[in-house]
Amino acid sequence: MDTELARTFLTVAATGNFVAAASRLHVTQSTVSARIHTLETMLGARLFQRGRNGSDLTPSGKRFLRHAKHLVRTVEQARHDVGLPEGFRDVLTLSGRIAVWEGFLPHWVAWMREASPDVSLRLEIGFEPDIMQGLIEGTVDIGVMYTPTSRPGLVVEPLFDETLVLASSDLARGWPDPGYIHIDWGAEFQAQFSDHHPEVPTPTLVANIGWLGVQHLLAYGGSGYFPLRLVRRYLEAGLLWRVPDSPEFKLSAYMVFPHDSDSNTLKGALDGLRALAREEQETRSNE
Repeated sequence: MDTELARTFLTVAATGNFVAAASRLHVTQSTVSARIHTLETMLGARLFQRGRNGSDLTPSGKRFLRHAKHLVRTVEQARHDVGLPEGFRDVLTLSGRIAVWEGFLPHWVAWMREASPDVSLRLEIGFEPDIMQGLIEGTVDIGVMYTPTSRPGLVVEPLFDETLVLASSDLARGWPDPGYIHIDWGAEFQAQFSDHHPEVPTPTLVANIGWLGVQHLLAYGGSGYFPLRLVRRYLEAGLLWRVPDSPEFKLSAYMVFPHDSDSNTLKGALDGLRALAREEQETRSNE
């Protein structure tokens, strides 16, 4: 079976409709429909029930879901194993939001290099949709993100809570600040921000990466909400300042991984993330 068919099936199952799957795969909707039709013909069963609200898995589709994941994961594992450097026994891919690569995930990389020096690591930066898609397809072993979505066969486990603080390049700018840059930290942050700052007009400067917002503040001035972990060194150096009496917001970081994996490498990597997350929480509680 062509793994491209299995990947397409998994994408439709994850997104819930053919249009979104086509967008995610960068192909036309007719291509997605043709692939699913080919797959259904090969299997001799209807995999999706099409309706006005999207495409739901049929009982046959639900049974094939597990096999499709194993198929894609097996092919991916074979590709990794064949390309393993000499002296290494396994490979592991972790993809995470850029904000958690600042100060947290590099510690995990160092931990892995010491705990499992014979494991090759593939490290990626991604956004939630792409990370989740990689997990579904088996091209990503662990995803670390802020707003995961629940998917069959995947475990979503809390890691630690970020503290979002309002930082400014100059306290004389006041608040509300016309130079405020709004970082898209997800729907939960948006709701908290709107409740606490109803006086702030719709932001005209929006970014989807916290690091980008910090660089803008340092270069051109302004203010924005960032994880304390991300801006701590700039606050300590006097390059940024916390806006007095501004509310703090919580942003939870999660790790997502396959439920049915029996890989000892994966289990060890997850234990390392849990240990470092506990240290992160302890550091936060002492501040």
